[in-house]
Amino acid sequence: MDAAVPDCRITGYEGMIESLNLPDKKDRHVLAAAIIGGADVTVTLNLSDFPAKALDPYDIEAQHPDDFIVCQLDLSEELVYGAVKAQRARLKNPAYSVDEFLDTLLKQRLPQTVERLRKARHLI
Repeated sequence: MDAAVPDCRITGYEGMIESLNLPDKKDRHVLAAAIIGGADVTVTLNLSDFPAKALDPYDIEAQHPDDFIVCQLDLSEELVYGAVKAQRARLKNPAYSVDEFLDTLLKQRLPQTVERLRKARHLI
């Protein structure tokens, strides 16, 4: 990740962790890094651990991965389809058919994403 996106690492958030209040204290580092990194969104399956009342003061929204991917599809279908195709192509042991790949995504709680990708199966 560091080689592909040299400025992806967020540092300097550690001092903020203790001052944050989330239902699960073990998630405070995620919010601290999001604040320091200037994130608009934190993507998580655990939405209940990132309530709006805790994130609103920092103008950050918690978003389910399925909603996030669909939003990315709305912004640039071509880029997302290309990324999905590349991801599936890297799966070689064993290789995944389009249907097997989509079934795996469905098991990972991404039903909206799978619905959109099925319509473009020839691109992935």
